[in-house]
Amino acid sequence: MDSASTFDLFGTSSSTMLTVLVFLASATLAFAVMLGVRAREAVRRRAARVSIDVDDPDSRRNMRSSGVRAAQRLIEYTTKHYSAVDNENVKMLRRRLTQAGIYNPHGAAYFFLARGLAAVVLGAVMFFVLPMIGFGGSTTFWLFIMAGGLFGYLAPSFYLDRLIEKKRLEHQSGFPDFMDLLVVCADAGLAMEASLDRIGRELVDSYPSLAANIHMANLEIRAGRTMTEALEHLGDRLGLEEARSFATLIQQSAELGSSIGDALRVYSDDMRHKRLSRAEEKAYSLPAKLALPMMVCIFPVLFVVILCPVIVRMVTGNW
Repeated sequence: MDSASTFDLFGTSSSTMLTVLVFLASATLAFAVMLGVRAREAVRRRAARVSIDVDDPDSRRNMRSSGVRAAQRLIEYTTKHYSAVDNENVKMLRRRLTQAGIYNPHGAAYFFLARGLAAVVLGAVMFFVLPMIGFGGSTTFWLFIMAGGLFGYLAPSFYLDRLIEKKRLEHQSGFPDFMDLLVVCADAGLAMEASLDRIGRELVDSYPSLAANIHMANLEIRAGRTMTEALEHLGDRLGLEEARSFATLIQQSAELGSSIGDALRVYSDDMRHKRLSRAEEKAYSLPAKLALPMMVCIFPVLFVVILCPVIVRMVTGNW
């Protein structure tokens, strides 16, 4: 009985010791994990204090991010509203934005928001500035405020017209070079698609806007549009009558089966003569344009230089 009791006691002690060892190992592992988590949390809090932790969503909840999100929601709402409108005025605005080189899908929203904001800002400026210079509480005061708001409302349209005119002059200046390069590519045996791609890469430095529109026409052709449709859209984007005539020329040459190379050569010569005629017209109109500045700025100075000695002698009496 003594040996049996000793064996039971030893076995019980072994199982108890094994349980204690497993518990100690688990507790040590849990304690190490807790230390690691606490250290990581301490580092994250310190980084948040010095604005290093950019992944913390709480650091993004400030006035700037809220304003940006509000502006984005306003732009998206305005874009959705005007994209659903399909009347003649909105179509004309989109065409004008395209001719000005603005291809952003939110362009119409930006335009209307800028127009409303400019009207409000200029009206407010007039409201606060006019009393400082003595125009307050009168009918003229409110007329000036209305004039400022009206000018702010029309200012984006004036700026857009200026952009369109600038792009049109660039396109008009570069279109004869485009035709000359197209003739060279046709004589070299390149197809129309390959010619447009090559010319678009050649004109990037000289005429970037024209090169971008040519590249878009080439992308339309690759997307499945016909050559005539792509060239018509190119003419609408450029806003040039010469580009529309070029699209009509290519269409007629394809329908009648005539040589496109000969038609391009004749049209290129015509474009070159038109550019020379525009340069001669500017040269001939230069004397008439210089007449008024000469009369206002140069002739009075000449009169003063010539008559000053005579006036001095008349005043002093030294003849």
